Amino acid sequence: MIRVLIVDDHPFVRLGVALLLAQAEGIAVVGECADGSEVLGAATAVRPDVVLMDINMPQCSGLDATRALLSTRPTTRILMFTASTTSGNIEEAASAGAAGYLFKGGDEQALLTAVRAVADGKPVWPGDAIGISGGQRG
Repeated sequence: MIRVLIVDDHPFVRLGVALLLAQAEGIAVVGECADGSEVLGAATAVRPDVVLMDINMPQCSGLDATRALLSTRPTTRILMFTASTTSGNIEEAASAGAAGYLFKGGDEQALLTAVRAVADGKPVWPGDAIGISGGQRG
């Protein structure tokens, strides 16, 4: 079972993603956070395998939360899930230690495939073709 923590400042995004993941075989949503500042406490409490992390959040960005989380829980895999297509953000996410980067504009199968790939240790990055929106690099 892949344990997923969802971090996004938009309640409807969290709800929609949680409903989608809850219906998927082998995936369990173990928590949700509305901001990157909540990630450390939540990850300690629920021990996710994968954190689905937005980048742009009001109090603590997903990039800062990624750095902080990986400094204390280095085996957690972080999949950036964002509307930001800025190459600088993609590069910074990789530098921060994220395991992948997926655009929110993709379909539900792309999200499921990316969560499973990242959980299996396979990085997922835009620009490479593996049949999902977001691609895989590695």
